[in-house]
Amino acid sequence: MASNESFAGWTKTFADPRLCAAIVDRLTFGGNIIETGTESYRLTHSRRAQAEA
Repeated sequence: MASNESFAGWTKTFADPRLCAAIVDRLTFGGNIIETGTESYRLTHSRRAQAEA
């Protein structure tokens, strides 16, 4: 699973804080979290294309 949003921002998608915490807990248990610290390539290019249109 990949997301451009930090875990703290997931409450925008999952409005219930308990549900959000449960989802993060299940997704991260035994997993590896890789933070690249970069902007999304696709998002950057889609915004540029919209600005040019």
